[in-house]
Amino acid sequence: MNDYSMQHKKAWEYNAYEFWVKTTGTPSERAKQDIDNPIGMLKKYSAYFDTYNGIKVANICGSCGKKAIPLALLGAQVTVFDISEDNKRYALETAEAANVDIDFEVCDILEIDTEKYGGCFDVVFMEGGILHYFHNIDEFMRIMFALLKKGGKLICSDFHPFTKTADILNFEQPVMDYFSTDIIEGEMAHARFFPEDIRQKMPKCSYRKYTVSEIINSILNSGFHLTKFDEHPAWTNHKLPGEFTATAIK
Repeated sequence: MNDYSMQHKKAWEYNAYEFWVKTTGTPSERAKQDIDNPIGMLKKYSAYFDTYNGIKVANICGSCGKKAIPLALLGAQVTVFDISEDNKRYALETAEAANVDIDFEVCDILEIDTEKYGGCFDVVFMEGGILHYFHNIDEFMRIMFALLKKGGKLICSDFHPFTKTADILNFEQPVMDYFSTDIIEGEMAHARFFPEDIRQKMPKCSYRKYTVSEIINSILNSGFHLTKFDEHPAWTNHKLPGEFTATAIK
């Protein structure tokens, strides 16, 4: 595991389980929400799945299982790949409460065992701000390509690159020149929800933020056939872009 991945692991294992309980409920409370409305819990991402039942899904940086468990309830076989043991604990407890099975591999995404998982999945799915954790997007996309079966689908949803230049989503993150290739240090995603004394102690993350063209070209250069690139309005201001979703086929 490289140095910046170790840095991210420390950040995402700092009070993460307690954070999920505080913000999304106990595993049993969260499971009830998932059971009651799995499509609703998938939110806009449900539109990008052609089917659920029986498909094998790799949920990249799947965090606390917030999308993996609804997918499993709908009939998918889901493997979460994530760097945090705290996230695994919450996800597996929630899955048990929802009476579904998910697999959860705690690992550096760039070190996923492609001998074991190569060509295994019908869908590789990620959402909620993933790409900026990886300093080499081409290396990341090559692994995504390797995980998929021939004809498999990439669903890559992330923060819009326009957020490089302005804190549109109110994450309290540094902003920069849109075309900057700098590696920056910033707080982990939910640090702003902690009291200031705890926030100051939380490990930082090391980010590389990408432009639209870098993302699209990396998908194409990895061998994918890009099928769609949707932009979504920011939840803070519907006049500005806040997220995007790209789909591509192997």
